[in-house]
Amino acid sequence: MGSPAGPVAVEPMPGYLELISRASAVMLGAWTDCDGCGLQLSRRTLLENAYITWTEIGLFFFCAFLWTQVRKGLTQSLFKPLAQWCRLLPKDAAKMPESAWKLVFYTMSWSYTTYLLFFTSYSFFHDPPSVFYNWKSGMSVPADIAIAYLIQGSFYGHSIYATVYMDAWRKDSAVMVVHHIITLALISFSYAFRYHNVGILVLFLHDINDIQLEFTKLNVYLKSRGGGYYLLNDILSNTGSVSFSITWFWFRLYWFPLKVLYATCVSSLQSVPNIPFYFFFNALLFALLLMNIYWFLFIVVFVVKVLKMKEVNDVREYEDEDSSRASGDRKPLAANEDDAGHHNSAQG
Repeated sequence: MGSPAGPVAVEPMPGYLELISRASAVMLGAWTDCDGCGLQLSRRTLLENAYITWTEIGLFFFCAFLWTQVRKGLTQSLFKPLAQWCRLLPKDAAKMPESAWKLVFYTMSWSYTTYLLFFTSYSFFHDPPSVFYNWKSGMSVPADIAIAYLIQGSFYGHSIYATVYMDAWRKDSAVMVVHHIITLALISFSYAFRYHNVGILVLFLHDINDIQLEFTKLNVYLKSRGGGYYLLNDILSNTGSVSFSITWFWFRLYWFPLKVLYATCVSSLQSVPNIPFYFFFNALLFALLLMNIYWFLFIVVFVVKVLKMKEVNDVREYEDEDSSRASGDRKPLAANEDDAGHHNSAQG
């Protein structure tokens, strides 16, 4: 089905109350009007509107495998030697490669989505409803956006494996696996249903926090190395923590709901009545918002602790001393190893 609505004047960004009132009204109306909703309609809609080739699926698995090999190669040839050269503490040297790898990837991926949104003809950031203008089922995906999707989709495929088998396990690692699965589902289905325009906007609004997070963590590791203390790295880690906290709220809890969710809940039906899988995609996006709120609670705890003491610990980390406590050692739980700069983000 083609989109009957072409470009119109740019709408001002709504507030939270307008988002809640209009989105709930539109979604309730869409649910009431959907007489034939059910498994049969979903199956027919899936077969009629999902477009993805075996070549694209093969490229996804190949690139996911490639990311894993590239990470292993960089870890052995660059990140671990660098940690040894910096004479990091053993516990920091063990986790430094993970942060270095993620910093490299997210800097690259966010730079590319920033280029697409601000240095090309795409107007999705300044005019979010335009993501649905001239939408057609099975429409071709521009090559530059398809490249971004292949990079991001395959990376999250790799990340599901990496979180379980390569990364340090943390209190929210299970949530991270769920997050990666939801993100991969959003990337895959939005590509297949040609909702790639809104997908680029979602990726842009999330990846910036991962850059700040990994930058902060690296400086936490580097501030105490070789038996010395380095003030510059301490200042950079504190600056990164403040920047991370502010942009998390601004990008994920302000721009994301008011730009993306308003467009997908309200503007989508204005441009494309009976848009395929309207409730499914919005449910995934709301799940992503809930996880952003969940992680923001960690950030609030972090800020409160910063106000109370000079040095704080990561509220997510498991104890290095868990095994010793199990055999009789009763060290306090506050002995966690890392600075609060470790607060992980939703990747994607």
